[in-house]
Amino acid sequence: MRSTLLVGKVRHRRAQPFTYALEHDVWYGALDVDELDAVAGRLRLFGRNCRGVTEFRDVDHLPEPARDVATGIRALLRSEGEAPDDWQITLVTNLRVLGYVFNPASFFLCRDEAGALRVVVIEVHNTFRDRHVYTLRPWPNAPRTEGDPFVASMAKDFFVSPFISMDGNYAVHVRDGQDGLRLAIDLRRDGRSFLSTSLVLRRRPLTDRMLLRLLLRHPLVTHKTIGLIHWHGLRLWLRGAPFFRHGAWARDRVAAR
Repeated sequence: MRSTLLVGKVRHRRAQPFTYALEHDVWYGALDVDELDAVAGRLRLFGRNCRGVTEFRDVDHLPEPARDVATGIRALLRSEGEAPDDWQITLVTNLRVLGYVFNPASFFLCRDEAGALRVVVIEVHNTFRDRHVYTLRPWPNAPRTEGDPFVASMAKDFFVSPFISMDGNYAVHVRDGQDGLRLAIDLRRDGRSFLSTSLVLRRRPLTDRMLLRLLLRHPLVTHKTIGLIHWHGLRLWLRGAPFFRHGAWARDRVAAR
């Protein structure tokens, strides 16, 4: 199978209005969207759209909850002017563990027929149950030889945290290799870094044995994710970080439609 697991660290570093950093252990599924049924048929600890120790549910993904994620992501890419029918698309995402998941960000890594990383779709969720996707193509002047990272940028237009305002732009670097995945997202304002986020992940086989090892080493990892989000939010609030209300952004978003 082309699907694997990814194991490593997530790091955040806020530079303004004060320095605040965090680091946590994480693991993800790196799932080829065309072999989800094959993965579910092969593993005892993984299910698709059914109860399992770990689960993948199509409705957890894309702005309009997907009935079939492979069909949905290709429809999205076609709406963006691509021809993705023969592309290999890998979804890097948290799996449900004992029925629960929260995915701050998932990543569709879209490779064309030649194997080049053509498009990266970042799917973002916030704790208010909003969803949004950014469709990224590499900078025209970015290096594109084998081994060079995928480099792109995007304007911030989705509310992710009450401690981050809506201004700024993201710079994104993706290096997807045989041994692992390195991904960095830097939120910049006025030429300065505001918040840097990185994932440094090693590739592991997607097997029942490896899933069991990760579940024992990192129990209830998805429950831990949402708990840590609120814990760090409380610490930022106690330190006096500026607070921005979701309701105002949501009203502006509806008015703009």
